[in-house]
Amino acid sequence: MFGSIGVPELVMIFIIALLLFGPKQLPHLGRTLGRALAEFKRASNDLQRTLEEEVRAEELRAVGQEVREATHLPHVLAVEEQDKQDRGARNSFPTHDDRDSGAAEKAGGSRA
Repeated sequence: MFGSIGVPELVMIFIIALLLFGPKQLPHLGRTLGRALAEFKRASNDLQRTLEEEVRAEELRAVGQEVREATHLPHVLAVEEQDKQDRGARNSFPTHDDRDSGAAEKAGGSRA
């Protein structure tokens, strides 16, 4: 019943509006109706754009969560912890240079 409006329907609407509002107010009524339709179209486009941006943002959040979960695997953490322990163990043992300087200090201290 309310399908697309053809030319005969538009002519009938125009004649009824002309009879109801008169020729002086018809241009003002047309401008007001045009502005209202333009504002409605602008608002619907903004809503659509906002929804699309939110969908993209949610997809990015989901991908970010997958990446975080993939990088926090137990074996990855275990290897990182082992590396830290190995570095700490290497730093706690005296090096060859440290042992030589300690021996020189002992030798120098016993002579004095």
